[in-house]
Amino acid sequence: MTTGVEHTDVGAYALGLLEEEDKAAFETHLLHCGGCRAELSDLAGVASALDGLGPVRDLFPPGDDPEVGPAIDLVRRKRAADRRTRRGTFVIGMAAAVTLVAGGLTVGTQLAGGSTAQLARDHSGHASHMGPAEQFYADGRPIEGKGVDGVTGGLVVESKGWGTHAALRLAGVKGPLQCELVSVGRAGERRVMTGWAVPTAGYGVPGSPDPLYMHGGSATPLKEIDHFEVVTSTGKRLLTVRV
Repeated sequence: MTTGVEHTDVGAYALGLLEEEDKAAFETHLLHCGGCRAELSDLAGVASALDGLGPVRDLFPPGDDPEVGPAIDLVRRKRAADRRTRRGTFVIGMAAAVTLVAGGLTVGTQLAGGSTAQLARDHSGHASHMGPAEQFYADGRPIEGKGVDGVTGGLVVESKGWGTHAALRLAGVKGPLQCELVSVGRAGERRVMTGWAVPTAGYGVPGSPDPLYMHGGSATPLKEIDHFEVVTSTGKRLLTVRV
């Protein structure tokens, strides 16, 4: 990728497959590309899920070194092979095509217009779906926010080399609304981390009990952030989370 950054490299970055020089260039690109930040949020958790799977059969084409090995190693070898012909989009396509199944865990992805979903078995033996934002939130240490008009929610945050990653849980909100998650720096700098539309039925309310889970990214380092806000397109503040 030394000839330039491509938007399709978000998949390779999410799986930790970029070389150091390319990784640094793409992290710089992330600071100015909201689309790539949003796509990276959707892909969060894919690498850790692949890395956690046991050995699976390599699904390379026949005659192309069909071996057995950890899933993430297979993807890395596939990227090395594909680098000779094409680049970028195969990474998530590979994760989707493989549909890795091991230890009761299935990982599936969509390349465009979708989200990564994880299918697991709960203690009762029933299948349960948990997206990457919800999984990250469940595994982290939520910071509860202060909402208005019955709105509740919180954030799980982590410091990244490119800035700050956050997973939001939001409930008690009805639509139609357009909202944004915003980081507010100690010096007052505001950065939009992600945005979404709330349907009329809403989230975490009677008739629509499931809360909303969203990922977001800010170029502001976590240590320089004073708080986070969920605001509507009209400027109304629904939730404030202080760190």
